[in-house]
Amino acid sequence: QVQLVESGGGLVQAGGSLRLSCAASGSISSINAIGWYRQAPGKQRELVAIINSAGSAHYEDFVKGRFTISRDNARNTLYLQMNSLKPEDTAVYYCLARPFTTKDYWGQGTQVTVSS
Repeated sequence: QVQLVESGGGLVQAGGSLRLSCAASGSISSINAIGWYRQAPGKQRELVAIINSAGSAHYEDFVKGRFTISRDNARNTLYLQMNSLKPEDTAVYYCLARPFTTKDYWGQGTQVTVSS
């Protein structure tokens, strides 16, 4: 089992920045990749960025150059630094942990609202 707790969401003006955190606990060694998804009202949940156990990161095109994903293995924490935020970034952001062999684990989500 893996438990994930997100924090750091909030309301910010367009052009501003936020840093999301995802604290992981439980069977940390079972995690292959860990990342961020988001879901806007009326839309499907979509991948934002993900980083694997080797430290290789993947970003979706709509956040490249603006968002940075990083992990602190000593603190079992994943981060998402979000800069140059746009109103279309408004969504609930979810942390995902993808083990090597079992099902994915999700956090409860944190709301990010970007005002124009």
